[in-house]
Amino acid sequence: MLGNALIAYAGFVALCLAMEKHFVDLLGHKPRPGQLRLLRSAGWLLLVLSLVFSVHLRGWAHGLVEWTAVMMAGVTLWVFGLPYQPRLLLGLAAASVVLGPLLALFAE
Repeated sequence: MLGNALIAYAGFVALCLAMEKHFVDLLGHKPRPGQLRLLRSAGWLLLVLSLVFSVHLRGWAHGLVEWTAVMMAGVTLWVFGLPYQPRLLLGLAAASVVLGPLLALFAE
């Protein structure tokens, strides 16, 4: 479940950074032409990957409930932590991209 939560968190961070305003606020420069499209695609891909891992490990009934719960937890962490520790949350998202799939694959 922790792997799925990390993957979903990274997906939401990518979707947040796919908005030009948030990109400039958090990273301090304007995005290049294809960056926003790449971040949007990566964000949705990570969310779908999290769903696939949840359903694979727990089945449709419990997997969808688990996936919804970890998505809400990730978004809550991002929304309430962003005004206070934006760099820490970006670092956590970078670590989540690496650790999330590893933990999800070895969760069985």
